[in-house]
Amino acid sequence: MALTQRSRSRRSVLDIGPKTRRCQMPDARWSSEHLASGIWRLASVRIILNHMVQFSNLDSAFAAVSDPTRRGILERLGRSEASISELADAFDMTLTGVKKHVQLLEDAGLVQTEKVGRVRTCRLGPRRLAEEAAWIGKYQAMLDARLNSLEAFLERTKGDR
Repeated sequence: MALTQRSRSRRSVLDIGPKTRRCQMPDARWSSEHLASGIWRLASVRIILNHMVQFSNLDSAFAAVSDPTRRGILERLGRSEASISELADAFDMTLTGVKKHVQLLEDAGLVQTEKVGRVRTCRLGPRRLAEEAAWIGKYQAMLDARLNSLEAFLERTKGDR
């Protein structure tokens, strides 16, 4: 069971596991005194204050392609569909390991699977990463602007030495 805190205007929300119970406090910050005073007394619970509770599709796609094995699976599926067994052989992994990678890719919408009998076949999913490419383009433009600004500054101060 994990606890997370979300801020909603000036109130805090306490999330407890998959079934959320909400307790509101007037202050958005929690101190150790609040937790120790027994307001929220739960036996042997690790408390996690997570200020970024909602994850976007952008996050799931970047998480999915952050691993080289998953990128390799996407490249392999770009050539043709494959079964989990074929992917396991290609990447010298266990079936369970490949299935976990494929599940993460499937959750991100990058891969689709279909089970027929005992064979699970994988193919590329409907997601095309356009939103991610747009974000990368904006980030690249921001970096280019900063580097251009640095270059202009260095050119202006070149003769001052």
